[in-house]
Amino acid sequence: MKVLVAAKCGFCPGVRNAIHMAENILGQASPQEHVYSLGPIIHNEDVVERLANAGLRTVAAVDEIDSGTVLIRSHGVAPRELDRLGQKGLDIVDATCVLVKRVQQIAKQLEDEGYEVVIIGEENHPEVQGVMGCVSAVVVVAGEEDLHKLPADGRLGIVCQTTQSPEHLGRVLGAIGRGSFRELKVINTLCKEAVKRQESAIALCKEVDIMFVLGGLHSANTGRLAELCKKHNSETFHLQNWDELDKNMLFGKNIAGVTAGASTPNWVIDEFVKHLEAFDERQ
Repeated sequence: MKVLVAAKCGFCPGVRNAIHMAENILGQASPQEHVYSLGPIIHNEDVVERLANAGLRTVAAVDEIDSGTVLIRSHGVAPRELDRLGQKGLDIVDATCVLVKRVQQIAKQLEDEGYEVVIIGEENHPEVQGVMGCVSAVVVVAGEEDLHKLPADGRLGIVCQTTQSPEHLGRVLGAIGRGSFRELKVINTLCKEAVKRQESAIALCKEVDIMFVLGGLHSANTGRLAELCKKHNSETFHLQNWDELDKNMLFGKNIAGVTAGASTPNWVIDEFVKHLEAFDERQ
């Protein structure tokens, strides 16, 4: 089978940095020293499992950590969580993506300027949760269905979850602009790397018979890639790795496209492509 891979896919700089920091910490830790990640370091089970085998313990809350080193994942955390970790005397290694830190800083600045902070994104996503923790009051808008949450005649300071698509951001901003407000201040906090991956995936999926989007099923940026590709190619499938593929979906297809989320390692992509290229429905 002929396989085309998106020009932009796989690890972004922020994820690559977080993985590199985790590997360094684990490599330097003594056998007796515990190394924790406060939440999955990235949204990819293959990577999380590999690091767990190397000694990284993933926990859901600060209360589960009593001693050792704590890695702050790429999505970041709220300042109060950092304070609690510091009060416990834990060693903190911050692997928060610099672009996520920027969103946190901008949200705080908007609040200091007197704006009512609005985040366009998914309220339960850890990145958004971390940004929410940087301000005293915030409204999260996932889509037009949430516009009723916005205060009437307000001074709105708007940021966006870094992995949203430009199309979604524009659509929601347009809807907000048609509503009742006194002032809008919008800061573009979209990740350029995420946008490049979206553009590359959309271009590729139009050229192939079947499209595969590789990455964690809980990864927001990977899910968005699959969602965007599905709009242009109905034969789009979001899989974590090759083991999840049903070969029956390949029958009758000649050209396959492959892209991957920002938290998907190269070895997952390479293995998937190798198996696809070797597939022959006559065998």
